[in-house]
Amino acid sequence: MSGVALQQQFAAGIRRPGQQPLLDGITAARMAVYQELFFNNIEGFISGAFPLLQRLLDAPRWQRLVRSFIAEHQARTPYFLQISQEFLAWLQSGYTAEAGDPPFILELAHYEWVELALDVSEAEVPEQGWSPLAWPLAYQWPVQRIGVDFQPAVPPSEPTCLLVWRDLQDKVRFMQLSPFAYQLATHLQAGATANAALHALAGQHGLSADSRYLNNAQTLLDDWQRQAIWCS
Repeated sequence: MSGVALQQQFAAGIRRPGQQPLLDGITAARMAVYQELFFNNIEGFISGAFPLLQRLLDAPRWQRLVRSFIAEHQARTPYFLQISQEFLAWLQSGYTAEAGDPPFILELAHYEWVELALDVSEAEVPEQGWSPLAWPLAYQWPVQRIGVDFQPAVPPSEPTCLLVWRDLQDKVRFMQLSPFAYQLATHLQAGATANAALHALAGQHGLSADSRYLNNAQTLLDDWQRQAIWCS
């Protein structure tokens, strides 16, 4: 067996305890040490990125979830900071729900990941236009309210629109948006000018782009500019 094949078999034994034959010269006890060290390392990064999700699942379910990720997901990056992104990608494509799993698990995981992603982003606030550090988000579930004492079983009739951004002091902040503000934010994020975005939304909603409409919108834009979300 080639060196590469041996490495692959060894890695498979770490990722899938009890499902792979031991390599010659490696005892079960020694292999268990490697498996535990590897699991604890990966689990530490994941629980650090998704602390609320971890708290909402009991310990055995959380361990099964992380072990399934380790066994099933082929990571595309060697960087530890991106393990959370790999875990989220696995949840969105390979996760299999168990009885008792919260119905909002995917959206809550995304919401928790956004905070870390913005915190470590190397992007900067531009001199003009929408900041790449400001993300308008729409969820089916009220993810910003979910916690140990609030775990809804049925989503509300209206989506939850949020804006998550990193301010000039490098603090990640959150605000809830009205549907109109969310749509305006997505237009600006896509590169539209404020004038074009406001007139497009007026036409979309059957509104008159009169002075009252534009003045109210300008108040919102001014607030976003003060918070380094939008720069005109």
